[in-house]
Amino acid sequence: MPVHKAEFVISNTDVSKAPQEPLPEYAFIGRSNVGKSSLINMLTNQKKLAKTSATPGKTQLINHFKINDSWFLVDLPGYGYAKTSKANRKKFQKIITDYFLKRPNLVNAFVLVDSRHEPQKIDLAFMRWLGEHGIPFAIVFTKADKLSSNELGKNLKKYKLQFLKEWENMPKTFVTSATSKLGKDEIINYIERLNETLKDDIVKFIQNKNSKTR
Repeated sequence: MPVHKAEFVISNTDVSKAPQEPLPEYAFIGRSNVGKSSLINMLTNQKKLAKTSATPGKTQLINHFKINDSWFLVDLPGYGYAKTSKANRKKFQKIITDYFLKRPNLVNAFVLVDSRHEPQKIDLAFMRWLGEHGIPFAIVFTKADKLSSNELGKNLKKYKLQFLKEWENMPKTFVTSATSKLGKDEIINYIERLNETLKDDIVKFIQNKNSKTR
């Protein structure tokens, strides 16, 4: 189902203040300047839903956007932004950690990775952390339009080889471009399929996760 309605709901640094509606959530996160805001705007057919900036580290809050009145897209602070104070990095880390460990509505995380670069230790370490805590995730390779198809293929192959040194299988992966809208339908359709599996059991899903986080 295409996105026909996307609205900002709330921003905060405290996961306990997130929306209380029993709706599934999908979190988008990645290293700073990975193209997260542009991707979110592309997925939601908006130009300014998520704030874009040439300055890395613009997202500093947990941002909830309600999509089609049926699920939340959650924009999280980027990780690995070195050009900020140690105190700020610690604050962002706590925001991210609290969200993933305490938010029962979370169904899946989308970890954004810049397709132009070699596998980055910080991305692999973050996905390892998600795996260790049993948090489902998919990998979203961004900025595919910046590479030739040959270069893109080589980079994706390198990433897969590196990833499989620690994991038995690759998670669900998407190749995207906010410019050409590559990958848009694939991600939205994937979310809709997950929503469909939870259609009659979302309240039970949230309650079960709540009991595990206490």
